[in-house]
This record gives sequence, C-alpha cells and structure tokens, in this order.
Amino acid sequence: MTVKEAVKESLIGGEHPPSLSDETKRLFDKHATFTTPAGERVMSRDDFVNAIAPPKEDYHKIKREQYGVLFDVADRRKESYLDLKDWAAFEMLLAKPDAEYQIAFRLFDVEGKGTVKFSDFIEKYKKYNGGSTIPFNWNSDWATLYLGGKDSRHELTYPQFSQMMRALQGEKVRQAFRLFDPKDTGFIEPEQFQRIIVETQGHKLSDHLLENLHTLCNIGSGSKISYANVRAFQNVVRELDLIDTIVRSATAKSPDGKITRADFLNEAAKITRFSHLTPMEADIVFHFAGVDNVSDRLSWKDFTRVLDPLWREVQAAAPAPIIGNLPTVASVTHGEGVFGQILESAYNFGLGAIAGAFGATVVYPIDLVKTRMQNQRTKVVGEMMYKNSLDCAKKVIKNEGFRGLYSGLGPQLIGVAPEKAIKLTVNDFVRSKGTDKDGNISLPWEMFAGGAAGGCQVVFTNPLEIVKIRLQIQGEVAKNVEGVPRRSAIWIVKNLGLVGLYKGASACLLRDIPFSAIYFPAYAHLKKDLFGESKTKSLGILQLLAAGAIAGMPAAYLTTPCDVIKTRLQVEARKGQTHYRGLIHCAQTIWKEEGFMAFFKGGPARVMRSSPQFGCTLAAYELLKTILPFPGKPHESKSLTGAFKPSVSPVEDRAPLSFLRSRNAMKILLDLDQNFGRINMPEGALSSVPGLKRA
Repeated sequence: MTVKEAVKESLIGGEHPPSLSDETKRLFDKHATFTTPAGERVMSRDDFVNAIAPPKEDYHKIKREQYGVLFDVADRRKESYLDLKDWAAFEMLLAKPDAEYQIAFRLFDVEGKGTVKFSDFIEKYKKYNGGSTIPFNWNSDWATLYLGGKDSRHELTYPQFSQMMRALQGEKVRQAFRLFDPKDTGFIEPEQFQRIIVETQGHKLSDHLLENLHTLCNIGSGSKISYANVRAFQNVVRELDLIDTIVRSATAKSPDGKITRADFLNEAAKITRFSHLTPMEADIVFHFAGVDNVSDRLSWKDFTRVLDPLWREVQAAAPAPIIGNLPTVASVTHGEGVFGQILESAYNFGLGAIAGAFGATVVYPIDLVKTRMQNQRTKVVGEMMYKNSLDCAKKVIKNEGFRGLYSGLGPQLIGVAPEKAIKLTVNDFVRSKGTDKDGNISLPWEMFAGGAAGGCQVVFTNPLEIVKIRLQIQGEVAKNVEGVPRRSAIWIVKNLGLVGLYKGASACLLRDIPFSAIYFPAYAHLKKDLFGESKTKSLGILQLLAAGAIAGMPAAYLTTPCDVIKTRLQVEARKGQTHYRGLIHCAQTIWKEEGFMAFFKGGPARVMRSSPQFGCTLAAYELLKTILPFPGKPHESKSLTGAFKPSVSPVEDRAPLSFLRSRNAMKILLDLDQNFGRINMPEGALSSVPGLKRA
C-alpha cells in the first residue's frame, strides 16, 4: 500500500477480506512457485507442504510428505492447486479452536454438506492408509454403535464424527489384543504389545517409551501382559498432559527436585478432581520414567523421557515455572517471598542504573546543545549566540573544549538510576493492574500507566535536571561574562536548598507525564505490531533499539514546549533577562517576547537526544537481563538475533500455531493408521494442469 492509499484509507476507511492478513500473504508469496496463464501465483501440493511443515523441523514419527493429505482439505475447488483465497481459507480454518477435528472431518466430507457418508469414509480410508498389518473390522459392534448396522448405515455429523475419532484408538487396541489372544486367555506376549502400540500410537510417543514397551511385563509377577495393563497404558498416554502438570508441580516443591510414587499420587490428589489415576497407571508412569534408574526417587529429567515426544538424551532440563493456580513454594533464588522480592528489585534497580547511565552518556552532548538552544533569549539579549544546534556544538567545542560537551554529566549519572528504576517499576506495576488474564490491556490504561510512571519520576528528575542544566549553562556564562566563577554540583545543591531543587517541578510534571504516556504505549505497540513480538517470537537488539528510538520521536517533540518552559524556570536568569515568576508567567512571557516558535526551540535536538537515549537504555536493559539473569530464576534464552531457545519441547514452544494445529490434525488422522497418507498420494508437480508454469 502506498502512502497516498494509506492516508486515503485512514480518512475514509477501506474494505479488505478478513482472511488476507499481511502474514497470510507473506507466507503464500514465499511458498507459491507456480503461475496461471493469467499471471496469478498458485501453490502446488509440495508448496503447501513446505508452507505448513517447514523442512527443518523435527516431525518425530510423522513424515513430511504425509502432510500432503491436508492439501485435499485446502483444495476446495479440486483444481489441484491453491490460489491466495484457498490458502487464506485454510489459514482461517487453522485458527478455529477445534481446527484439528474440523480438518479431519472435512477430509471425509466429500460433498461438503456437513456430513460424512460411511461409503465416502471407507473409500477415503482405503485411499490414504498404508495397509496396516493389523486389520480393523468396520463391521464390529463398536462400529455399528457409531455408524449403524451393516444394512442401515447413517451419515455422521461433525460432533458424531469427532466422538468416533476420539474413541477409535481404544477400539483398535482392543481388536488387536483379541487378534493376538485367540484363546481368550486375557494375556499377550510383550513383543505383541509393543507391536500394537507402535502401530496404533507410535506417532505420539517418545523413542524412549517405544523402545522399552516390552518391559511393561516387569511391573507384574508374570512374563506376559494382561489386558488391564494395556488399558492402563492407554489411559496414561491419554492423560500425558495431566501427568506433565502433576510432575511439574511435585518436582518444583521437592527440595532436591526428585519425587517418589507416593509424592506423585499425593500431588495428583491435590490437583485432579475427576480424572483420578489408578495405582497401576502410576506404576506405569514410574516404570518407564525409571528405566535404568535403581532409585525410587525420580527427577524431571527422568519423566521427560516419557512426557516429551521429541525427547533427546542431551535435551533434559529443569521444569518450567508451575502453570495456572497450582501451589508454589516461596524461594529466595526465584525472587519469591519478601526477601526474595527485595533482592530481585535490587537486581532490576542495578540493571536499570547501568542501562540508564549508558543511554545518558551516549546522547549527553546532544542534551547539552538542546539545553543551550532552549535558554537562548533572542528578543532580549540581542544578537543570537548560536545560529542553530550544529553551530552551538561547534562553539562549545571551540570555547570549552571537547569536555565541555559533557558538563553536568556527573549528576545525570547519579540521578539516572532511581529515575529509570521508578519509571520502569511504576509503569510495569500499573500495567499489571490493567491487564486481563489473556494479557490484553486497553490503550487508555496503557497511557495512564505511562503517565503515572512519568509523574512519579519527577521526584528524582527535577533536582537532577536543575543541577544538570545550571552546570550545562555556566560554561557559556563563564565565557561571555567576566568574573563569573565555575560552580560545582555540590555548591549548586547547597545554594538552592531543598525547595530550590524543586523549582520548575510543575513544568517538569507537565513534560514528563505526557512524554511517558506517549512513549510507553508507543514502544509496546511497536514491538508487538511492527516487529511482531509474541510469546513465540522474541526481538533482537536492533529491533528493540529501533522500537525505543521510534517511540521516542513523537514523545520528545510534542512535549518540547513544556521542556522549554522547564528549562527557562530552572536556569538562573542573567543580567537583562526576564525573571519568570512561575509556569504561567513564563509561558506568557515567551509567547509575547519571542513568539510561538520559541516553544519548539531545541525540538530537533530533543528528538535526537531522547529518541536514541530511550532506545539505547531499553535495549541495554533487556540485553543485560539476558546476559546477566537473576541468579536461580528460570529465564528464556535469547540470542542476539531474537531466536528463542526453550529448554523443553522446542517445537511446541517456538512453532507458529498453524504448524501446531496441522501437526495435531495429522495425529488424529494417524489414529486411523500410522501410514495414513504415506503412499498412494498424487505427485506434487503441476505439469499435468494445462497452462501452469513455474514462477
């Protein structure tokens, strides 16, 4: 969209298809490699697979080519290719809360009428499955309950289809058990159990679990596996998410991070209300987690081998913080408890001081030039001392040396620590009060939080500013007025006294409240909306620096009039200059003697100072938190490029929702057969479609 079009749309509005987001278009353009005779970009089956299943991800037991099954869901018009609207419709489907079952249902809803015919279901099933060696009887009593009798099959609605797919795996295991137990003994061999699970649930389980399935017989006294063992194992697999929550909570409470079977069951009793684990199911969890471990106390690393389908030997790590409202134990090392919170506040204060000092030092010469330009009173003193900001900088270096650019830096560095600390703390605190459980906050509340932070910082800002400004100005006074001695910061503080240090505080409030009310919301929205920061994407230093700098531009320039008034009130008036009696008198006098534009003196220098200063400060602060994490506190590892490196379940943590939904849909389809979609699939090339060519 051009600037003209953007302005037009902002004035009169515009209509866009809801599905065609910038991200949707970007992904489509990235992966579409064919064009139609009309020049329209389209996706082949292979292009589609590349889009929803990136080549470098770990798909565990699911083959990437099997994702081609989902192409038939996206290809609604049966054209053997997808245009942008088809892709957008599939993206919208993936965004549905029940996308996984919706996708599976639409694959078998051949006519698109919202129902699945038994004949269509069986035809698709035979087309896509891999010919599993363990047969399934679709004429069984179980199938009859869902589909009707052999002579009275009925169509399945979406809810009926979903429930059938949910229960399918249990029936497959039951039929397989009966197949391997023809004499109805109630027992099968360990190798037969392993084969059943590999063929029915292997796409969901970790390698460690699959490799040790035959050892399940060891939890009993015999050498065979009973049907009760098989059902208990199925229940464990179905409740892995619940078990994960129980283990995280229990190990977090343990002093050494290890738990016994009794600890596990006790924690399960506290957390669960309706889904109670049986003793046999607990035995199975501890059996597979404790393979090769002679101790009855197991750590998170042991359970990870069972709970994480992507487990690797080098991957095991400490659990993430407990989720939801599970009980926690106060820990000083994690910043919990009164003393722990004091330590963490001191930690944040220290990092804020370092980052603030860095940002202030980088732009201090610009700040000095800004102050001298704002204090220049052309209508009273006569000839202007400085023509512009560049001329001011040159004359400072010529008359006072390079060190003159840093006059007053000392007080700035001393005061910047509490100033930045209180500003960041108050903003975060107020934002937290206005943020809902989903992490959303309204713009008025964001502005209120920023304004409150700006108002509170004046307690530290005003004394700092008045001392700094007088040190910055006295260099030019000493150069132009003979006999004027240079004063130190301590002398200025003693001379002003406590009341004098807060001279111009009203103007300081008038400047800092709107500045922060503009700055903090702008910074937050730039990170989120422009650079795409989210739970699954962290930003790099350059992006943080850019967000901070851009947010500072409007905040700095729009508050320049308040800064000019503050500067005039805080600078000691020289001979021939007007003595201002207060904020209103100062504003009226400037308007009368120098005109409206005088309120924007030093505006460009203020933008050049405030914008990079806040960008450098916030970027340095977030970088320091990454390099120097709070001791003992779990933290997200970030690289300088913004890549997120979680410790557990890496694909789940960093992958986009569309990939996760596609993967989960494949898991539901693979419940039908582990080879579903692996064979008998049409080739991805579009050479057979007339008129199409490579883009």
